[in-house]
Amino acid sequence: MKRSLVILALSLLVVMTFAMASSNMVVEETIGLIPTLDPAWSYDTGSGEAIWQLYDNLIQYDGSSISQFKPMISTNIPNEKDGTILDNGMTYVFHIRQGVYFHNGDLLTPQDVVYSLERAVIFDRAGGPSWMLAEPLLPEINGAYVDSIEQWAVKLAGVNKYEDLFVEGTKTPKNEKYKKALISAFNLLAKDFEIKGNDVIIHLPHAYPPFLYILAHGVSESSILDQKWMISKGAWDGKADTWWKYHNPTREKDPLYSIENGSGPFTLERWTKGREIVFKRFDRYWAGPAKIEYGIIKKVPEFTTRKLDLLRGNADTIYVPRQYIKQVENVPGIKVIKGLSVLSVDIGVFNFNINSMGNRYIGSGKLDGRGIPADFFSNEDVRLAFEYLFPYKVFIKQIWMNQAIVPNSVIPKGLFGYNPNDPKPFSQNLAKATEYFKKAYNGELWKKGFTMTLVYNTGNIQRQTACEMIKFYARRINPKFHINVVSELWSSFLDDYANGRLPFFVVGWSADYPDPYDFEQPFYSPNGAYGSTIGKNYAKWAKENMEELLIKSMKTVNQSERAKIYTKMNELAHDHAIYMFLDQPLAMHIQRADLKGWYYNPMRPSIDFYSLYK
Repeated sequence: MKRSLVILALSLLVVMTFAMASSNMVVEETIGLIPTLDPAWSYDTGSGEAIWQLYDNLIQYDGSSISQFKPMISTNIPNEKDGTILDNGMTYVFHIRQGVYFHNGDLLTPQDVVYSLERAVIFDRAGGPSWMLAEPLLPEINGAYVDSIEQWAVKLAGVNKYEDLFVEGTKTPKNEKYKKALISAFNLLAKDFEIKGNDVIIHLPHAYPPFLYILAHGVSESSILDQKWMISKGAWDGKADTWWKYHNPTREKDPLYSIENGSGPFTLERWTKGREIVFKRFDRYWAGPAKIEYGIIKKVPEFTTRKLDLLRGNADTIYVPRQYIKQVENVPGIKVIKGLSVLSVDIGVFNFNINSMGNRYIGSGKLDGRGIPADFFSNEDVRLAFEYLFPYKVFIKQIWMNQAIVPNSVIPKGLFGYNPNDPKPFSQNLAKATEYFKKAYNGELWKKGFTMTLVYNTGNIQRQTACEMIKFYARRINPKFHINVVSELWSSFLDDYANGRLPFFVVGWSADYPDPYDFEQPFYSPNGAYGSTIGKNYAKWAKENMEELLIKSMKTVNQSERAKIYTKMNELAHDHAIYMFLDQPLAMHIQRADLKGWYYNPMRPSIDFYSLYK
């Protein structure tokens, strides 16, 4: 009996504690997962939202502006007027804020800033964000930006590829010459940084128009880390002669995969992978403690559950698919904000060379009706057939409830370089789709048919529906076309796309920074986040058609000239059916009316718990 009373008392205490704390916490319910907490690995909105709460950058956007900055770890915004941008945009001076604490109590120093940016470049995981800092910080090779420190190591060693530098299956250099080349590659990066007193001075090897955007809060890889703590946890030791040992790690073996020690307004209370992450207020935050004590992000796949939690007050803000928006509109106590401009596009990605090793998504792996060959989408007729197969207008109307537009390229409306009339977007034309399917493989594809599987990330209704629509219309024009549609958890989906196992998949790309280059480079560069993952045949085409234009686009600050170059690139992508441009959504925000302090900035990954209160 006594034991029962104790359990009851403890249960009541938990309930009372939650009730008392509920006004001091904000709960967000969404569908995505968080693959990592390492800022150098993060390249998705799920991880980005978590890292936003935990880490600071040198500078931050001023509220909802995407063009104005305010200080963060740097107490100044470099500019030419006060002499903190020099040498025609090649030198930047940052005054580092004093008295900033990391979550473990260490004080932030200028050396931490240098270490953080250097680590982001040497980390360089496959398909990751390191290119954003590598391009401005590393010297060009033959007039082209360098997307990876690997490129300089290869050049200095005189080998064909990065793997040639090491004993097979290891990270041990084959000889002293190769080791010296690796060290010299790092020294090209290290010489960019100078510390004078409390200032960090960055000397770029070339002007780079969007550099400040890349350093701003919201670009996870530019987060400021605690070097001493990092080394104690087994991360890079900061030395020139060891960096390659910490280069391109596997996700789960990365020391920062599931821990943190940022200087942001919240600390990591707990992370139950696949379920929820809880942030606790950091009372020593340099800008003052947050108004709430806890911020919680929960993964709740079912919309009905999310809606009930919102209505009952168990959640303060939730993800609502477009088709369910009417269920939360005009509901007392619920606030719905629609029509928010988004610098984001959803794109169907054709994999030109599918990784066929043990791949269940390509069936037999042959053009025999029971599968598809690994280079299926290297065939331009196949890609054009799929372009004309998709019902773009129906997709926007029925799935996005007209809260989106059909894009004509990778550049979203709202950025300079967006050209609404050139190229003209594809529209569904089943007669043309049939024509190209019959033309492909000299008619063999049409006669034999094919079988393959399309994959979407679990819980994303829009992407699921896009795949289902492709399946429906493919079967409609030829019963021999068999398409299966399956879902994967976000972390598995990311792994499969990065390793080239997905034949076709739908992804979104949100701006890392508000410049069209940030959209053109990931998709069109053979070294881009997506361009590097879709096969050697695409890489060859991109080198011949896109690379020179991409380089040229960054050699001038004249926006009109840059816009013309991007239009040319977009025309090439359209004419050769490189990607399927599906939608540019308009954002919505749904929350309880008593939640205060929310603001919209398209450069922020979802919620900023620091600004919120009740």
